[in-house]
Amino acid sequence: MSSRVLRKLQGDTGLPVGAESDPEKEEEEDDLLAVATGGGAKKKQFNVNRYDLLNQQSLSESEVKEDDDNETEPTQDQDGADPCDKGAKRKKKKKKKKATKPAFNQRSSEDNFDGDEIDQVNRLLGPVPSAETAQAAIEVQRTKELLSIENRNLNPNNELKRIFGVKIVQSEQRKKSRTRTHLRNTGIVTPKDTWPMIGKQGITMRYCEQKGQVQIFSYEHSPDYQQVQKIFLQAVESLNPDNVVSVIHSHPYHVDALLQVAELCKMSEDVQMAADLIERALYALEHAFHPLFSLAQGNCRLDYCRQENRALFIALFKHLTLVGQRACHRTALELSKVVLSLDPEGDPLAMVLVIDLYALRSRQFAWLVRLADEWEASRNLSQLPNIAYSTAVARFHLAQQGAVEMADADAALQLALIMFPGVLSPLLEKCSVQVDQKVLGHNFFGPNSQTSMPPALAQLVQLYVARCWPVWKEPELLPWLERNTHAVLARVDSKDPLVSECDGHRRRRYQGNPPRNITRHIVLADLKEVPPVISQSEASGPVMSFDPLPPTNSINIYERPRRPRVTTVDNAGALTLFFRSLLPTFNVNEPPGGEGAGAAAPAEEVQYEFEGENEGGGLEVRRNLASLMDMLRDLLRNIQLPDAPDARGDADVDSSGDDEPGNET
Repeated sequence: MSSRVLRKLQGDTGLPVGAESDPEKEEEEDDLLAVATGGGAKKKQFNVNRYDLLNQQSLSESEVKEDDDNETEPTQDQDGADPCDKGAKRKKKKKKKKATKPAFNQRSSEDNFDGDEIDQVNRLLGPVPSAETAQAAIEVQRTKELLSIENRNLNPNNELKRIFGVKIVQSEQRKKSRTRTHLRNTGIVTPKDTWPMIGKQGITMRYCEQKGQVQIFSYEHSPDYQQVQKIFLQAVESLNPDNVVSVIHSHPYHVDALLQVAELCKMSEDVQMAADLIERALYALEHAFHPLFSLAQGNCRLDYCRQENRALFIALFKHLTLVGQRACHRTALELSKVVLSLDPEGDPLAMVLVIDLYALRSRQFAWLVRLADEWEASRNLSQLPNIAYSTAVARFHLAQQGAVEMADADAALQLALIMFPGVLSPLLEKCSVQVDQKVLGHNFFGPNSQTSMPPALAQLVQLYVARCWPVWKEPELLPWLERNTHAVLARVDSKDPLVSECDGHRRRRYQGNPPRNITRHIVLADLKEVPPVISQSEASGPVMSFDPLPPTNSINIYERPRRPRVTTVDNAGALTLFFRSLLPTFNVNEPPGGEGAGAAAPAEEVQYEFEGENEGGGLEVRRNLASLMDMLRDLLRNIQLPDAPDARGDADVDSSGDDEPGNET
């Protein structure tokens, strides 16, 4: 190998001063260099940096064509040409090509987009979102992540298997199961063998629209289902439970009838039958889900103002309440997320009043703190007594796990005690804890804290204490509560400005009656310790358990039948009141047949015909009832009470002594 090849391998390509190069020898040495470097045959090399193509735009077709012509130009020597001239021409040619190289970041006119392509791209990508739209999209994404769940957590049987074991739960299910069911399983409810076939019950769900990442759906009732619904509403107005039960016998998957009868079973303390009826109603609603409707994603919405959609909200609420009573707290928490995700902005059933309880009982402390932190700016969750105390308890458990500092938990509890001092006394009384006399004698936590609370706040405090008092029965929480209570008393005595600030918040935020969704929540919760306070404006009609306190802007397709108004009798006697308690439409002044100027509605308007009742039978019943009413009117009009004896007669009898037992004849 020559010394020139060695110099090229070592990177030294310089020639000695005065040395002349032989072109033919150089070509032979280049071939040898290519073989030595493993390149095989000699490859044609260009004086172009290939990495420069990454930093510039694409070349136009004319430039590419020109480059191809320069590269494919013949390089063979002409006859009689000097080899030295050939090397000089090659260098000149390379320099010319380098000179015509396009500049960086330069595009030809052939590569520019035309107007049609730009419009097409804009149509595909949509308009550029504004700052408000982008912020709303971020909030929707956070809500979706916060309320997203796993489908396996919706079934209480899965949680029971984790608690008691798979074998025990399966053995209990085998005892209850005798025949093979023909109903397909759903996400929330496991169908039972005793349930009838569902078929087409007349409920469907349609896809309405999509707003950003949110999908909106709505239930629809078929004409046949609407007829059954009208019969059900008439049965409810008749005040006869047998009429509602007859609707279930003829239509076993009528949702509102199942919910109404379940409430009757709950009042009669038949909780198992109530749970079975609620699960059947949920199964009918879930069977009608749209293929795109998913409870686990957290971005599917239902409008509570539509009358058809409310059944799913109420059935889920009743179901999670019964599931929570079975100690399936994680399942109840996931179901609470589902109800909240259906309408997180409006929250028609006020799920924020109960979701903290199931989060604590299922030990989801980090999730509860995250919920309170992310929704504080938009919803002021710290102004609710249950959220204020529950997040403090969650921070305490996280501090024991080492996730947060104990000082954060102490600050959260002290803030809750300062904001809602009326919680401490009934909470300790419910937990059967003897309160320190220093605390009871202080004006801040004493009886004044109970009497000075607004009525709306007092109702929320009662609701929290009635539900969450078992949480505070843990032995490590009571000493922590005692220590922070004394710290709060010291801050009150030192005139901390936070105390007066929180007092102003209470007086300003809790004025008048509670919102309608909170009253609806208390009605559905049905706690003996917390009776609902319904204002005169809200009590426009009877509160039905299948649809309590509909929204003021409700979109109804069904109108509740109105009862005939009964004229009030000033001198109504005991028998009149007795018969009116049995028959709400009874009127002693109503003439036979409902005729006359002062007559009330005729008897025919009071009666309701149900499915399976023929025309002749219904007419006979109405005639018998009309004749019975006539007899009762005559009886009441002919009854005359004896006159009371006057005082002189009584005096004569007493003076004569005839009323003594010994003088009786």
